[in-house]
Amino acid sequence: MRKKEYSDYRSVIADSWDRCIAWGLDHDHEPTPLVPESARLEEINRKYSELLSVTEAEVLPYYRNVLSNSRCLILLADQHATVLNSWGDERITETRLKPWFQTGANWQEQNCGTNAIGTSIAVGAPVQIQRNEHFLKTNRSIIGSAAPIFDAHRQIAGVLSVFSDAYLPQAHTLGMVRLLSQSVENRLINRQFGPDHFQITLNTTADNFDSPWSGILLCDDSGRVIASNQRADQLLGINTVGTRLEELFTGRRNHILGHPETENLQLTTRSKVRLSARIKRPTRVVDNNAENGPLPLSDEGRHSDEFLGIDKLEYGDSAVKRCAAQSLKVLQRGLPVLITGETGVGKEVLVKALHRASPRKDQPLVAVNCAAIPPELVESELFGYEAGAFTGARAQGSLGFIRKAHKGILFLDEIGEMPLSAQSRLLRVLQERLVTPVGSTDSVPVDILLVTATNRPLGSRIENGHFRADLYYRINGLCVELPALRDRADRLLLIQTLYSRYRDPGQSEQLSPKVLSALENHPWPGNIRQLVNVLRVAIAIADGEDVQVWHLPEDFLAEFETSLGGESDQNIPQPSVPGIEAEPEDTLARTLRVYQKCTGNVSQAARELAISRNTLYKRLRELGVR
Repeated sequence: MRKKEYSDYRSVIADSWDRCIAWGLDHDHEPTPLVPESARLEEINRKYSELLSVTEAEVLPYYRNVLSNSRCLILLADQHATVLNSWGDERITETRLKPWFQTGANWQEQNCGTNAIGTSIAVGAPVQIQRNEHFLKTNRSIIGSAAPIFDAHRQIAGVLSVFSDAYLPQAHTLGMVRLLSQSVENRLINRQFGPDHFQITLNTTADNFDSPWSGILLCDDSGRVIASNQRADQLLGINTVGTRLEELFTGRRNHILGHPETENLQLTTRSKVRLSARIKRPTRVVDNNAENGPLPLSDEGRHSDEFLGIDKLEYGDSAVKRCAAQSLKVLQRGLPVLITGETGVGKEVLVKALHRASPRKDQPLVAVNCAAIPPELVESELFGYEAGAFTGARAQGSLGFIRKAHKGILFLDEIGEMPLSAQSRLLRVLQERLVTPVGSTDSVPVDILLVTATNRPLGSRIENGHFRADLYYRINGLCVELPALRDRADRLLLIQTLYSRYRDPGQSEQLSPKVLSALENHPWPGNIRQLVNVLRVAIAIADGEDVQVWHLPEDFLAEFETSLGGESDQNIPQPSVPGIEAEPEDTLARTLRVYQKCTGNVSQAARELAISRNTLYKRLRELGVR
């Protein structure tokens, strides 16, 4: 810990002790925990249902995967320091302290002295309280770390804390609770604002967008920031809520919001800081003709899959061609289509192409990922709800995805993840063509074409009781399966076409036989989605030069080597491309691969390559590595 950080840390403890003394506490004070009545517990669960469900979704996987072998207890408290729920090992502390870790217990400083939850609320920042730093002696058998959870208006919505009776690594525990609280904060903001607004994810590099430490901006289609997280304010140096994109970045609003979702975007702040960004459009799709509809894509979005026609889905693969042709014919007759296939094979791209080729191309296409909606919200999101239907409902109610798709196409992705309660309601809608919003007794007629998709067989879901057989036969008007990339007959031409779409202007129009060979013979577990990412990374690393094998991502090369069973790149089969002769083994490519495999150990790499260290240094200089 640096000197200034240590000084600030000691100041937090000292200031807290001063407050405890001012409140009249002494070190021997033993507060009595309140035992809440059942009515109070019900009120807590009702009032904080969203915070509880979001926190549980973030905390439980982390606890199971990382902390299950540690003696610690995770607590969620509200903004007033009242415990809402706990997860973990309740044996961490003495029996007399157990009531303090139950729902309803209150950890405010004026009652419990210096402690992780109460002090974190008092200072509005993450804190860690060691054993003897607790003001009350009764709490000195535990160590606590806590971090506040802020809402979109920078108000404390709750506190997440970790208590232990063991000396866990201080920095690790405090960092962990900060990470979890930031994850909860991000999810709360996304759940509240994400469906109706553009989301801009910011970070210093493009490979960290999935990190909880990414900045998040939620803005409307005019470019005004409606909500953001703390990290976004840190990256941009100001309080971003209420500002407009033109005030934050040098680029135009249309260029930013119109950028393809599948492509990363480089943004420059007004203070000349370059950031990587990713755009996500509202998931509640409105009529394409509406004034507040999606902005047109910028010129840089010309390569997005949103501009693929139904005739551009394949380049000679009969299975894909048959899927597209049959799906369009069936959909035009008003019958449902079920699309199956592995993750990343292009199910959503096919749906977009079907929509553009259908008579309903001028009507909305509403895409819903059933796996991304919390189970308890699926019914209200799909079927809509009346004003005041439940706690936290919008005052004006909600149409729901199905009614928003009226006269258009409803696409339910990952349909197998839909809860059974929602399945029964969906079946009734498909049978009667009527929607009854949550909290209402009135039904509304709807006219929709239905397309569903799944990446795993629904038969097994039906057998284990997780999917209704009658719904399956209702959505399965035509079932088509998109082939995996490794099974496509047009794989080579598809690779070349995608490369041509994304390549830099100065790069060769054709990939070299060596690169084509590596790409064509890869197992592609992530299918077309993975292929696009690999190509774009290689093109970016090549930076205007022709793409070579060593420009391909390391994880891609590792997957490829595994698929060959350990064979070297000398044995990569050459692709049969008319008019292109196979080139000899690329010595520099092999050198780079071995050098990376040896994690930069020159002596080890030289031995494996059977060359001298001087020769290896010469090759690495040619590669620009050393």
